[in-house]
Amino acid sequence: MTARIVAVSRDTGHAFSKPLEPSIRLLAGLGIEGDAHCGVTVKHRSRVAVDPTQPNLRQVHFIHEELLNELNAAGFNVAPGRMGENITTRGIDLLGLPVGARLKLGESAEVEITGLRNPCAQIEAFRPGLLKAVLGRDAEGRLVRKAGIMGIVLAGGDIRPGDAITVTLPAQPHRALDRV
Repeated sequence: MTARIVAVSRDTGHAFSKPLEPSIRLLAGLGIEGDAHCGVTVKHRSRVAVDPTQPNLRQVHFIHEELLNELNAAGFNVAPGRMGENITTRGIDLLGLPVGARLKLGESAEVEITGLRNPCAQIEAFRPGLLKAVLGRDAEGRLVRKAGIMGIVLAGGDIRPGDAITVTLPAQPHRALDRV
């Protein structure tokens, strides 16, 4: 199966959920045009409070549709964009990608993966019990964050649902994703 974009979302405000759009424009070095998290420096309010000069490694948020299906099967009623992601994907193991993996989206956009989204209390406020559902443990007992991955825009372009996603892995050794 070819990896695809299922939905695209953006929001000018810092609301938890983002409305679906027919297309979004990625801007190199900045993020998504018209999104509250667009910019060279960090835009997430909790991080701005600590140090507003930090580089923005969270310009684009991806969630895989397979996670939404898992959550819906557990009774959470979560649709694309509702967990704050900009891009909902299908057919790609987002959580298995290494740091530095590059995703070509549509004709020209390219995003470099920087790390995992760290689920916060807003997820619990959105749907009680959801925070626990997006956190798990692996066979060795290590915490697994399933709420998506973050990236920075290397090359801009317009993307829309149905666009293909192509993955390019960085040189070995690969570094596993960690929260960013």
